[in-house]
Amino acid sequence: MKRNTKLVVSLFLGLSTLVACDTSGVKTTEDPAPSTKSPNDDRTEAEKLLDPKSTVVDKKNFMNGMKIQWFEKGNGEALKPGEVYEINFKLTLPNGEAVDGNHLLKREMIPFLVGYNMQTSGWDLAMNELHVGDFVEVFLPPKLARGEKGIPGVIPPNSANIIFLRVGKRMQPTAVVDGLKIWKLEESPEKDKVTINEKSEVAIHYFVGTKSNPRYDNSYQRGVPFRFGMSDNGLVPGLKKAMFQRNMFDKLWILVPAKEAYGSKGMVDLVKPNEDLFYDIFIMDVDGKAPKEVRQ
Repeated sequence: MKRNTKLVVSLFLGLSTLVACDTSGVKTTEDPAPSTKSPNDDRTEAEKLLDPKSTVVDKKNFMNGMKIQWFEKGNGEALKPGEVYEINFKLTLPNGEAVDGNHLLKREMIPFLVGYNMQTSGWDLAMNELHVGDFVEVFLPPKLARGEKGIPGVIPPNSANIIFLRVGKRMQPTAVVDGLKIWKLEESPEKDKVTINEKSEVAIHYFVGTKSNPRYDNSYQRGVPFRFGMSDNGLVPGLKKAMFQRNMFDKLWILVPAKEAYGSKGMVDLVKPNEDLFYDIFIMDVDGKAPKEVRQ
């Protein structure tokens, strides 16, 4: 099946059905500046909310070349690493062409985990400066964006990125178990609900990474799901705990503290000592109950 290359980055973010959120600090904003589009504007409402305003209330330039200007300043909490927030964003090239954003999939907001290289390094640097409720324009020089490689067919090599971004609500974890944070982003339909128990055989697609080594293992890229038994030895303890009682076709983000992962020893050159792990998981099969075309 062919993919639309312009959706690659957005799909990576794991677009989802959003869960319970902390709404504190989100201000009701005034209408955005009038659009330069024609009266037959077919953009989504979310995209229209990213139209830049004529008034800039604050700006900040950084030694690394990043620039942020605020159209609105929220009164919510400062964004924190290891927390998930709703964001509405559009990423454009210097020529104004929009190449990424939740509007491409008709989503008003998408989830974003701060501090774990969900996008390029510049994103997390910018997020460190923001609060819930902010509406900003972020300029990322090429070295903080996609660099010399770019993304073929989407972002040219050595191109700056410009992000228009509204920070929404903080998403509360669906569950917290022994320090694990679990966000259920999508759940299986009731008719397909098959629950993982301590003896289940499970197949998942996933990527896993750390702050220093994002996506060091990625089954999506290999095109082969990871299959394991819940009773298998060697499974990361925190992953096993997080998977217990989840359901087939659930979409999960899981933040595993180091003590429930590789601890003070780390893992060869992939995971540093005392590093937390972040998993993005889609549960494809439980105990052979998924349709044959899904299991293959």
